[in-house]
Amino acid sequence: MPKPVNSPKLQIIIITGLAGAGKSTALNAFEDMGYYAIDNLPVFLLKELQAKAGTEHLPNRKLALVMDCRDPAFLPSFTTVVMQTSSCLDKEILFLDCNEEVLLRRFSQLRRQHPMATEGKIREAVIREKSTLQPLLAQATRVIDTSRMTPHELARQLRTIYGKQESADRFVVNLMSFGFKHGPPTETDTIWDVRFLPNPYFVPELKPYTGLDERVAEYVLENETSRYFFALLEPLLEFLIPQYRKEGKAQLTIGIGCTGGKHRSVAVTEKLKQFLSRQNVKLFVDHRDIDKA
Repeated sequence: MPKPVNSPKLQIIIITGLAGAGKSTALNAFEDMGYYAIDNLPVFLLKELQAKAGTEHLPNRKLALVMDCRDPAFLPSFTTVVMQTSSCLDKEILFLDCNEEVLLRRFSQLRRQHPMATEGKIREAVIREKSTLQPLLAQATRVIDTSRMTPHELARQLRTIYGKQESADRFVVNLMSFGFKHGPPTETDTIWDVRFLPNPYFVPELKPYTGLDERVAEYVLENETSRYFFALLEPLLEFLIPQYRKEGKAQLTIGIGCTGGKHRSVAVTEKLKQFLSRQNVKLFVDHRDIDKA
């Protein structure tokens, strides 16, 4: 089915360059900005992908593709294939360059094999790849030298260049309540233990309900300890979120735990939800253990 006339033009960013220069970091940054990201795309699939993406539903109509020397046909075919792609799209070739000595140090630290290395001779592979890619460097529409960049700095620069202000300012926060008796979640960045707060489990008229119930929430939250806790916690979050974003994180997942995951952790999570909903973040809440016995 043809795309509607008013559909935004398909945008393709082809990420290429030297092994070790930060292509994986760049791809992750583009994915965080809403691009559909594909690593190590064979060059022969580029035309077919462009044709499909032009007619099928694609979120945001934005693609970020890593194409490089891991594909044996990349260098012989890339220029011809790219020249044959449609002019009815925004197409950019982003080349990541890097100093030879920095690349050697990165491969040494990561203990990874260079894709062009033979018999483990990384220096020769770096020199050969750098020489081989010179014609492609000349075709690039944008070149970024990552020699003096950390991965976070590279991601930050890409967000500055390519990210829309709205998406750049929207940090994702995931809140997850849970019970320690069911095991702590593994996907969290940090865990806050709220078992120091008053426990409705020992109040017979509150025990059958959860932290979503107004009476349970009041019992957990309306006391001096809880008020002081939030007086410390809310400014801490206001400080932490910009710091995490500055270091290149796209999201923060916070686990909030009590004994069973039904009362205190749920009430605290809902209270934090109210606070964070007034901040410039995209918020998700999951009460993992609320229905468990």
